[in-house]
Amino acid sequence: MSSTSSHSKPTARHKSAASSAPTRVVINTRPVERAAPLTQYLQAAGLSVVEIPMLTLQPRPITNAEMALMRQWFAGDYQALVIVSPTAAAAGLAVWQALAREHHGQHSERNGDKQKNASQNNESQKTTERQNLSAPSHLIAVGEATAAVLNEAKIKAASYHVLQPRVANNEGMLAMPEIDSLQAGDKLLVWRGLGGRRLLVNTLQARGVHIDSIAWYERIMPHEACRQYNQWLQQFSTAASVPSPLSSEAIPAAPSTAQHPKPIPKQSKPVVIISSATAFEHWRQVISQGKRQANDETSAEDTVKQPLADSTGADGLPKLKLSDFAYVVLGERLANMVADEQLSYWRVEDLAPATILAAISA
Repeated sequence: MSSTSSHSKPTARHKSAASSAPTRVVINTRPVERAAPLTQYLQAAGLSVVEIPMLTLQPRPITNAEMALMRQWFAGDYQALVIVSPTAAAAGLAVWQALAREHHGQHSERNGDKQKNASQNNESQKTTERQNLSAPSHLIAVGEATAAVLNEAKIKAASYHVLQPRVANNEGMLAMPEIDSLQAGDKLLVWRGLGGRRLLVNTLQARGVHIDSIAWYERIMPHEACRQYNQWLQQFSTAASVPSPLSSEAIPAAPSTAQHPKPIPKQSKPVVIISSATAFEHWRQVISQGKRQANDETSAEDTVKQPLADSTGADGLPKLKLSDFAYVVLGERLANMVADEQLSYWRVEDLAPATILAAISA
């Protein structure tokens, strides 16, 4: 098993190698709204990419307690704000802009502008929304896409620039001076999704930093995930140009054979890109659903009379295991998870398309 954090771009050598060997299959499990750039990049490098999202992002309504946190942040009570995704950035910005309009309206009333007619007030609100936002704390965006959402909001350079860690993960954020300098009594606000990695929070809390977070969305398994997987599996198992993990090298010809099957080389397995523990658990569920269906549809008596073949399910589709795939996983936590299950993997430190291609090509 190996890992990489290289950012090298695909070279002509990669493409020439791909042309002389079967096309490598890559399963992109990123959410629909984040999958396209990676898919296009890998396809341009000659890989066969199928999108089977393991996560869909479902918005969560902001609670009164979370709105109170936003007001505290807007009032300058926090030393820094960490935004972990474009989705969190967009949701938080909408509330930030609403608070800015509210503040502008209150300021106008205090200055004797209360008599303006409704149309003038509406125009004033629109102007305020277009104006540069003034950030009340350091803004730290995890990743280029998140930073782009914030930069499009035209935050005043006179207040705070949008900062980014050199490596777009929790470890990279901990190395930033703006985070490293936080001490006991300081406050940090995080815009995020429900769940997620806890290294940043745990490390800073151990230092005495007070951390609050607002979960703008939650990650759920897409309803179409199992159907999309089975559709791909049917195509994969019958495609002559793709090395099948159902060959005699991968699975014994009969359960009674004394020989153990040879493991499929990592370089021959379909590659699955996994970006979070939640996505991995959803992938596990999708892989195991074929076995569950087979068990549900076959009675115990029938099983005794005619045991179900190890290689196929009741619907005729081949049954693959987690170990029939190789994985590109983000960060130490996921690497440890797949290593504990003795799965083949490459570890990356960010999800940049060039990083992922470099890992697969290593």
